Amino acid sequence: MQPDNHHVVTAAPTTGHSPVNDEQLKSFKNYTMIVYGLYALGLFLGGVPTVIGLIVAYLKRKEYSGTIYAEHLSFLIRTFWYGVLWSIVALILALVYIGFIVMFVVGIWYIYRIVRGFLYLNDGKGIW
Repeated sequence: MQPDNHHVVTAAPTTGHSPVNDEQLKSFKNYTMIVYGLYALGLFLGGVPTVIGLIVAYLKRKEYSGTIYAEHLSFLIRTFWYGVLWSIVALILALVYIGFIVMFVVGIWYIYRIVRGFLYLNDGKGIW
């Protein structure tokens, strides 16, 4: 059973294979925080850290199944792909001079999602 986004995780969830112990949960949280950090770092270093974070998110998401950390990784994966989609739209719209506004909005949206997700993760909450 997944906890809702307003409660702190207190019981050890299962990942479909075996129960998850406290040490594994700490590891899951640390990896997920690293992925958030890579996404944030990508804002300053041209996106390469974000792509590394995306790869880690894809690799770890199944392992974290049944925990709030899988939710966070799915959230980050969606953030990346929607960000790419809207950035492409913004580039196309730049031809008619409104793409810059769209790109600014995409940037704010991206930062909001990274900050919101990290804060929820830090509080032990699921993203939804």
